Amino acid sequence: MINKVVTSLEEALGPVSDGSTVLVGGFGTAGIPSELIEALIASGARDLTIVNNNAGNGYAGLAAVLQTGQVRKMICSFPRTVDSWVFNDLYRTGKIELELVPQGNLAERIRAAGAGIGAFFSPTAYGTELAGDRETKEINGRLHVIEYPIHGDIALIRAEVGDRWGNLTYRKAARNFGPVMATAARRTVATVHELRNLGEIDPETIVTPGIFVKALVKVGRVATEAGGFKKAA
Repeated sequence: MINKVVTSLEEALGPVSDGSTVLVGGFGTAGIPSELIEALIASGARDLTIVNNNAGNGYAGLAAVLQTGQVRKMICSFPRTVDSWVFNDLYRTGKIELELVPQGNLAERIRAAGAGIGAFFSPTAYGTELAGDRETKEINGRLHVIEYPIHGDIALIRAEVGDRWGNLTYRKAARNFGPVMATAARRTVATVHELRNLGEIDPETIVTPGIFVKALVKVGRVATEAGGFKKAA
């Protein structure tokens, strides 16, 4: 009997090797798998590459793992926001690397990894420093830059509802990068707020099929203060 539901965050996360690439769902604070990030911190894994839309908010969630010094490199679209204090300090002091990727390219590079696409051409970075010395190609009279997939060793995502086969649905904006990240990692783990029996989730509403999910764990809903930001002592 297939049952991907586990009882602890540590069991869901499983082993994370030093040097792993970790895809972390979420857009700002929407859909951030905070509980799995806490488990990642507790794992002690270091030299990590984190892939997310931004570089953390305040001192919670993604910013919390950056603050531990476990992250070597950040791949994101928006490294600087009004409250990206942790990343700003690390980057200015040379303690973290940054690969800046336009948001559309970020989503497509992750999707390409899940779809088995070796590379694609995009016009977005052409003529900017982001293009570097990568191959360019003229397509329909417009110059494009080659982009490569972003594969993850593990993906951490937050969903709304799941079942024991690992099928997932999401809540509104919390959906964001989770579905494509689930397909692009060797191992995908998820938290859910509700568990349903098989057949109780309408197949037409399933966003992430269970074939992409290794484990899921149910977590409660926690009210946050001031947007969930807590300054470290």
